[in-house]
Amino acid sequence: MVKIVGTKLASLRFAPVRSFAYTVPVNTIRFGTDGWRGVIADDFTFENVRKVAFAIARYVVRAEKLEQGVIVGYDNRFGSERFAQAVAETMAMAGVPVWLSTSPCPSPAVSLLVRQRGAAGGVMITASHNPYRWNGVKFKASYGSSALPAIVEQIEQELAIVQVQGLPKLPPRPAQIQPLDLLAPYLDTIDKLVDWEKLQAARLRFVVDPMHGAARGLLISLMRRHGVACEEIRGTRDPLFGGVHPEPIEPHVAALREAIRRGGYDAGFAADGDGDRIGAIHSDGTFITPHQIFSILFWHLAGTRKVSGDLAKTFSTTKLLDKIASSFGRRVYEVPVGFKYICELMLEGNILIGGEESGGIGTKLYLPERDATVSALLLAEVMACHGRSLAALVAHLHSEYGEHHYGRVDLELRPGQKERAMEYFADSHVARLGDWPVVRREDLDGIKLYVGEIGWVMVRGSGTEPMLRVYSETTRAENTQRLLNEVSELVQAL
Repeated sequence: MVKIVGTKLASLRFAPVRSFAYTVPVNTIRFGTDGWRGVIADDFTFENVRKVAFAIARYVVRAEKLEQGVIVGYDNRFGSERFAQAVAETMAMAGVPVWLSTSPCPSPAVSLLVRQRGAAGGVMITASHNPYRWNGVKFKASYGSSALPAIVEQIEQELAIVQVQGLPKLPPRPAQIQPLDLLAPYLDTIDKLVDWEKLQAARLRFVVDPMHGAARGLLISLMRRHGVACEEIRGTRDPLFGGVHPEPIEPHVAALREAIRRGGYDAGFAADGDGDRIGAIHSDGTFITPHQIFSILFWHLAGTRKVSGDLAKTFSTTKLLDKIASSFGRRVYEVPVGFKYICELMLEGNILIGGEESGGIGTKLYLPERDATVSALLLAEVMACHGRSLAALVAHLHSEYGEHHYGRVDLELRPGQKERAMEYFADSHVARLGDWPVVRREDLDGIKLYVGEIGWVMVRGSGTEPMLRVYSETTRAENTQRLLNEVSELVQAL
């Protein structure tokens, strides 16, 4: 038996997790790559949120410094502040000190305050970029970023016990909950990351689109604080997100494109629902992909600012980064999909920048964490330092390192079709795709096939849905589209 002194929760004296015997299924709540998400009023209920909160409390009691407490934040989704209050109350009843955000905030603000205050961890109520019907719970570890796989496993084990045993009857402990302003220290911290004198001298004009999410008011506040022209669209709280998904990719950024064209801005920046993924649009309305953003930032930080460190990227991310890294003598680390794997590398070694295909990018300047507002600030600095537009920066990279054209298709499949597709492309008998020979394979996370000298195509199954994602990158946009079409047709025929 394990005895932990000092809290009501500790007095329950629960047995070591690994020795617990399960007698009923515990499949109600499952953690994914970044916490748990569910449909509001379906599986995302107050009862289930409290169970997750109590599981996290059990983890904190066992594995962290309990007295350091937990910071709880929330986004702009329907009911998020009430779910956050439920989390705070549940953890407080378990003896955990809680600091509860006084307003909606982006996920990286929770991560930052966890790190600055030396907290035991952070809980963020958000479903990130998911449609409005969803909400979720993210856990941020004491180092200020996504929980590493080992931590997630421990929380999952605690959750399995809670789902079997239920919530204990503990008395409320409201004195354990204190309000905390997360936004002021967050803004003051990221304000120091860019060269404002160069931004002021460049006289650029920006428009920002928080997509009705938790990043509203942040970038425009910093820009205007330093006299940089900036406007904001979709900056009101709207739990329906204006009828689009709060994900800063096409087609959801159409409103930002229209605002840029109408206002004649030099660039537009967008953030997802909880402010950790970035999107960008050039002055003529051209969408700048997350791969291009990642490449521009790495090129600037390594080449212009001369910041030391290597690069970490997920398996589905552009090979343009590899070429930039080679030119600066930097090492490339490739990891499975999920920022938690990048975070692990950033904690262990000298990683300058890490990112993923979805637009989540973090740098050593700040936190081992994704942050859309910081990425937007750095992009604006690149434009100011080099006197080039976003499109001109992409063109420069292509002229320097060769053209890279990326595409992705998500296929909703019949039961069993996803598994058949993965087996098919893993088979060495697939020797050609279109006009090109398959020259080698990689299987770090999915199956990646390199075709001739033009590029690659990759298939990866979703772990939670009957969906297969098909990615491709080649030296010509038409070849990328051809490979996406051919692989999609092969999959649909299986």
